[in-house]
Amino acid sequence: MERIVRKAYAKINLGLDVLKKRPDGYHEMKMIMQTVGIYDVLTFQKSGSRAKEPEIIISLDNAELPSDKNNLIYKAARLIMETYDIQEGVEITLNKNIPIAAGMAGGSTDAAAVFHGFNELFGLSMSFEDMKRLGVKIGADVPYCIEGGTALSEGIGEILTPLPAPPEAVLLIAKPDINVSTKFVFENLHADKLKSHPDIDGMAQAIRQGDLKGITERMGNVLETVTVKEYPIIDQIKEEMKKSGAENALMSGSGPTVFGIFKERGAARECFEALKKQGLAKQIFVTEFVQ
Repeated sequence: MERIVRKAYAKINLGLDVLKKRPDGYHEMKMIMQTVGIYDVLTFQKSGSRAKEPEIIISLDNAELPSDKNNLIYKAARLIMETYDIQEGVEITLNKNIPIAAGMAGGSTDAAAVFHGFNELFGLSMSFEDMKRLGVKIGADVPYCIEGGTALSEGIGEILTPLPAPPEAVLLIAKPDINVSTKFVFENLHADKLKSHPDIDGMAQAIRQGDLKGITERMGNVLETVTVKEYPIIDQIKEEMKKSGAENALMSGSGPTVFGIFKERGAARECFEALKKQGLAKQIFVTEFVQ
């Protein structure tokens, strides 16, 4: 029986701005998204069973996640099956490595992997554009996760402009032992009262020019105004990273994960040990940008 294995890569936001709240309740965003070298592994296999509503069986190695219709993996699978009239059941196994509720699009990237996996497993011939049009129905980050790499993301996240890879650097990614609700963060964000906004256009230009300093000095995330106030440990991790030699450090997405950009792997490793020793983060990774 055919079996497909896909890696689902995490993302960070090198810059994140919220322009306004839209009448439909969504927020108008402007972000620089970047894939990083931390990934989940999904395995897809046809179950052989056929039914009017084919069965989707999800096996997980993490008890924190739902394995029913509340999982984005299930939602993506069901949407594809209904759209393409797939009548054969499927079994999906998830090996979870990306931190949960961390601002790294862990659920969205798993859903994106379902589009790629089903496309291959069932020979659907979906283009990236086909996948992204469907993917946005699952979540705003899904279209970006389908494409990956470096991108300017606008609208609610569905308008994507690919960018070249940033210069090589070492990333230290640290998630403190807390989970943050994205819903809570956006409900408590007052976009109209923000005093400053990151220079997203300037960062995109710095990326095009291969200017690492131009990128790091423009790093900013307006969601920190909500999350850091609630969880001061985020600022502690940022300061420790900068003290250890990071060019800059920032919270990713709605948090609480923090990433630091280092030029030297040795400095990143030393900071890894310092964060571990101080008990500031539960999950810590030394990794890099991925295209």
